[in-house]
Amino acid sequence: MKILRELAADPRLGMSALARRVGMSPPAVTERVQRLTEDGVIGFRLEVDPAALGLPVAAYVRVRPTAGQLSKVAELAQRLPEVSECHRITGEDCFLLKVHAASIAALEETLDRFLLFGQTVSSLVVSTPVQPRPLVPEAVAPD
Repeated sequence: MKILRELAADPRLGMSALARRVGMSPPAVTERVQRLTEDGVIGFRLEVDPAALGLPVAAYVRVRPTAGQLSKVAELAQRLPEVSECHRITGEDCFLLKVHAASIAALEETLDRFLLFGQTVSSLVVSTPVQPRPLVPEAVAPD
C-alpha cells in the first residue's frame, strides 16, 4: 500500500526514489511494481487536458437506445474520438458517456449522431472540484 500511495502522489517517481520513500531496495520495489502491473492492480496511461487541445466543452451524456440499437450506440461511442468514456449503466438509460467538444455547436453535432439510435440527455461540465484520482485507501491494514 505504501508503494501505491507514493505512486498515486507522483506517478513519475523513479524506482530509486520510490524505494527510498517506502524503505525498500530499488530491486525489491521494481519487482513489486512489475508484479502489481502484471496483476492488473496498476496501469499506466497518458492523461491529456482536452481544453489544451481545443476541446473546452465537456458533457456527460446519458443514452437510452431504441429497441435493437444497443450495440450500435456502443460501436459509435468506440469510433468517435470525442468520447473519452463510455459506461454501460443500470436504470432507464443504458449508457453514460463523457464527450469533449470545441464548442456547443460541435457538441450538438456529436449528440445528433447518437440520436439516430435513441434518446440523449446531456449535462455540461461547468467545473471539476475533484479531479480524477487513483483509488488508494488512506487507512489500510499493515503494509
